[in-house]
Amino acid sequence: MKIRNRVLLENFVKKHADSANALQKFVDSVEDAEWNNLSDIKANFNSVDYVSNGRYVFDIRGNKYRVISVIIFIEGVFAIRFVGTHAEYSKIDAKNI
Repeated sequence: MKIRNRVLLENFVKKHADSANALQKFVDSVEDAEWNNLSDIKANFNSVDYVSNGRYVFDIRGNKYRVISVIIFIEGVFAIRFVGTHAEYSKIDAKNI
């Protein structure tokens, strides 16, 4: 998959240095992936949730952090829409971000 909006990850790591290793592993897995549907994603990330509007929520570092992305399977695009703590995630509407 091609990752778009990487700057969101980079900015987040600047604020939350303890997330760096977990997010790098996440990025490596996404870049290596060739997903066609939710079942394919679940093979790599069992805890992923589809929330609607093409948005998928990933738990990072034992659910301490969350990543929301839009995945365009046909184009192989993983567009990051949100990176935040679990508390920050609780304050947003994931399906509309």
